[in-house]
Amino acid sequence: MNSQIPPTLVIYNPTAGNGRARACWPSVESALIESGLDFNVAATSAPFHARELAQQAVHEYSQIIAVGGDGTVHEIVNGLMRASQERETIPLGVIPLGNGDDFAKMIPPETPIGSKPIDWRAAVQKITRGQTQLFDVGRISADHLRPENGSGSYYFVNSFDVGFGAHTAQNLTTIPTFFKGLSAYLAAIVKTMINYPALNLRLQLDDQAPFEQPSTITAVMNGRCLGNSFWFCPDARADDGLFDLMVGKKVGRFTILRLIPKLMQGTHITEPVVRMYRAQRVVIESQEPIIVETDGEIPFLQTHRLELKVLHKILRVIV
Repeated sequence: MNSQIPPTLVIYNPTAGNGRARACWPSVESALIESGLDFNVAATSAPFHARELAQQAVHEYSQIIAVGGDGTVHEIVNGLMRASQERETIPLGVIPLGNGDDFAKMIPPETPIGSKPIDWRAAVQKITRGQTQLFDVGRISADHLRPENGSGSYYFVNSFDVGFGAHTAQNLTTIPTFFKGLSAYLAAIVKTMINYPALNLRLQLDDQAPFEQPSTITAVMNGRCLGNSFWFCPDARADDGLFDLMVGKKVGRFTILRLIPKLMQGTHITEPVVRMYRAQRVVIESQEPIIVETDGEIPFLQTHRLELKVLHKILRVIV
């Protein structure tokens, strides 16, 4: 290893995208070699392995490239944040090969609403150019973090939600692997429609007075899109120092079905059952235990209180 310019570490998740990453990896690896990038490869072999690899990599490598989906990026960001102790990270590049790839939609030029993120070939070209930009990261402080996630603060880079979306993310893990991309998310939504929670939340935004809110879904976003094709907060920016919130009132199945096409076009924000907010700090409380989704992962299963805070321009991303 060159002591002056350490090579890049490519963290590759073979299972991302229900096997899509494994199928594409030989071509991706060849393209990275042809680009002249000096890199080592570490393939993940278990949940949370990407987080461990990233946390260790900051001592040896100058940048990390994620090859996988939003879950892979999520784990790597948590490793980087823990290693940096919430200071600016080493650069992170993304080659999107997951089911949703919602984080990749934020990388400039941002993906237009209703479109797919850049393909892996364009991502390799971005990585070769090496231009970077600082993104915000969300920090979560809460009780009942699942033991396998360790202790202390937890982080997300694109999405956080409770209610219908979190239960859909949980159901996504039970969908047969022949469903991929949007079809997998739609199948999970159908399953969630059978039984989904109606939450009674207490919300506080920054230093404003708390308010009670019955809610089918509440999303706190750094990015614009979650679940592959649902543009919950179409005006969100990843570097403005603010969360964008979509708070959905308690609604029935018919209203959910009516809203789904609007969410896919980002035209739901004027609906009377939806409220949009912005804040640097969000506190969510519930007397009943709630499931939490962050970047497609489920780090909390039985939590009652969460405090979210924006860490402004702390994640360096290759754009």
